[in-house]
Amino acid sequence: MAHRASEDLLASLHDKVAKELLERINTGEASTADLNAAIKFLKDNGIEATKEQSDALMNLAGKLPTFEQEDHEVDPEETKYH
Repeated sequence: MAHRASEDLLASLHDKVAKELLERINTGEASTADLNAAIKFLKDNGIEATKEQSDALMNLAGKLPTFEQEDHEVDPEETKYH
């Protein structure tokens, strides 16, 4: 019969994962997979930020392209790959 991990053990693992992800990001060694894991880790733990709360997020949002919504319908034939 398998025993469940203790809350202390799980808390320790949670802490180590957070520290490892942060270390990789801070040193510039984070891969795309690491960044995706960090994003999921934050989301899974209910951590959210708005651009008003974060200068870094505001800077990122400012660098993203904006797309004007057109008032006409798109012809499905125009979107097919040839």
